[in-house]
Amino acid sequence: MIRILNVIPCNSDVFTPDMAAYTGKYLDEHTVVDSVRLREGTPSIEGALDELLNSPHAVELAIKGEQDGYDAVFINCFGDPGVAAARECVDIPVFGGFEPAVLIAMGLADKIGIITVVPNVVPVIKRHIAAEHLDGRVVSVRDIGIAVLELCNHERLCNAVLNESLKAVKEDGVQAIVLGCTGMVDVTETVRAGLKDLGYDIPVIEAAHSALNMLEMYAKMGLRHSRLTYLKPTSK
Repeated sequence: MIRILNVIPCNSDVFTPDMAAYTGKYLDEHTVVDSVRLREGTPSIEGALDELLNSPHAVELAIKGEQDGYDAVFINCFGDPGVAAARECVDIPVFGGFEPAVLIAMGLADKIGIITVVPNVVPVIKRHIAAEHLDGRVVSVRDIGIAVLELCNHERLCNAVLNESLKAVKEDGVQAIVLGCTGMVDVTETVRAGLKDLGYDIPVIEAAHSALNMLEMYAKMGLRHSRLTYLKPTSK
């Protein structure tokens, strides 16, 4: 049995039971995902300041997760808050939302587009793209102008993602879409079908699905992040 700790890196109840069921639906039936959220920090992450304020608490929960016997940790945000720091601190695999979804998309298309929530998040994502040397593969980052705490309007969300995805395909040459917020759940099927109806049969990748399934695979394979990349913190 694989146990994954799903860390919600904000202090609001944005992760609902319906979200849990949707994001875990491709996992092995014996894989267990438990969720925990921050008690401090901001209610959502929509920029570098939110990321800075919430990351230390997310890292603390990742450390406790390892101590409690979890096999992997998902820091449930596309901005990867605290992911690198958590990897330095624990000996189990840790992912946020960015890397798994983009890596999966790159196996399906040459030119990737990311559709995220609000304009404040776009620079955060572009910095991740630059840091990962993905500039030539991720060719478009667009936002839908909907805040994280307003994603509950499902019809509005799907329509906005479809509209921006269509623009990314037609104007930016995108060949696969990555949803750039882990709160965009139960969206991929609708957007993929909408694009196909318009003549564009392309993949649409959901970030939380991608992260949980990659963490499950890493845990099954006994993999963890390299200690030549993520060195243990020095004693102070």
